[in-house]
Amino acid sequence: MSWQNNLFDILKNEGVTIFSYVPDAGHKILIDRALSDNSITAIPLTSEQEGIGIAAGAYLGGSKSVLLMQSSGVGNCINQLSLIKHGQFPFLTIISMRGEFGEGNPWQYSMGEAVIPSLEAIGVKCVQIYDENDVIKTIQAALIMAFKAERSIAVLLSQKLLGSKKF
Repeated sequence: MSWQNNLFDILKNEGVTIFSYVPDAGHKILIDRALSDNSITAIPLTSEQEGIGIAAGAYLGGSKSVLLMQSSGVGNCINQLSLIKHGQFPFLTIISMRGEFGEGNPWQYSMGEAVIPSLEAIGVKCVQIYDENDVIKTIQAALIMAFKAERSIAVLLSQKLLGSKKF
């Protein structure tokens, strides 16, 4: 079984029932699994910022959610992300990184390099995964931090893990 399937199973087994996403190749397996599972609500977004409101609503309604996005999407929703600590709700996002290891698209570097400092400046804790052997323990830790400690957590899937896109 692939690490992506293991990741989906852990999220589901820990009660994450809402997956919001902007379509992205790095999240293809997670998105496909969410769409094919009748116990999961999969919500396609027109912009990443919509996922923050969905996460707040999920929490208020007693559910757990995850926002799937690419690193370039962080810039699209940085203001909404900054408001999470004032709304005081748990938040989990899984971000497929660009502008890293083996990146051939120069346009991806600016936001890819700004993701961690931008998120940490507004109170979102970042945890990175570089190796598939670290996926299970990292996502389990992120789930505890987000939904037990009620923190804002971003799990960053590096290009070493995902592989770089070929152009």
